[in-house]
Amino acid sequence: MTTSALSSGNRLRWVVSDALILAKRNLLKYRRVPTLLAFSTIQPVMFVLLFNYVFGGAISTAVESVVPVPGFDFNYIDFLLAGIMVQAAVFGSTQTGVGLAEDMKQGLIDRFRSLPMSRSAVLAGRTMGDSVRNLLVILLMVGVGYLIGFRFRGGLFYAVMAILLAVAFGLAFSWISATIGLTVKDVEATQAASFVWVFPLVFASSAFVPTQSMPSWLQRFAEINPVTVTVNAIRGFTLGFDPWPDFWKAVAWIVAILVVFIPLAISRYRRAV
Repeated sequence: MTTSALSSGNRLRWVVSDALILAKRNLLKYRRVPTLLAFSTIQPVMFVLLFNYVFGGAISTAVESVVPVPGFDFNYIDFLLAGIMVQAAVFGSTQTGVGLAEDMKQGLIDRFRSLPMSRSAVLAGRTMGDSVRNLLVILLMVGVGYLIGFRFRGGLFYAVMAILLAVAFGLAFSWISATIGLTVKDVEATQAASFVWVFPLVFASSAFVPTQSMPSWLQRFAEINPVTVTVNAIRGFTLGFDPWPDFWKAVAWIVAILVVFIPLAISRYRRAV
């Protein structure tokens, strides 16, 4: 093995090691500030319960009309939970930008610069830590869904694929949020800026209602919306229908977002510090 290959391998191990340490640091914050984790989980639980019990009766008829298998017996929660999983992942990803803006405001980023550590590990550690939190929140949503009637109908493999796809989608959106946080640099402004682009993507999608019920101009946007594509794939996994066409589209969206926003976030980070 050449010296350059050894050097590249050592550099990669260095980056991974530093990223894992920073991911642990970000996760420890939830243990030291338990109210932060509590409020991160209360909102998705409220969405599950409110949408299911407040809107479920009105929406169920429209949902049943677009189920791939006529006469398929399911409750609105079976349709809803895939959307809630993606919504929780996307909303959770906004905390990446907020956390980075907060670290910059408190001077922690400058302290990281003074340490013998990889600079890219700061962003990788933040997104990894937030992905673990997203995983815990999604598992909680599944647990709440089971309490009110949701069931995975495609088996264990499809269940695992649904959860992993939601976490991966949240990871991709964390890099968008990181770019925003490093650009805006203010905690309150980052929070406001995050929801400006998140809300249209989440609510103008198939997360809560079929796109067929939307006006034609909005339906065209909703059908190419990455949230819709990912929700449809996860819904295929959870209901036991064929998820693979939408799955590969969702993977393409995830890869495209990462290819665009990882370099952008790293560039903003280097300029910011």
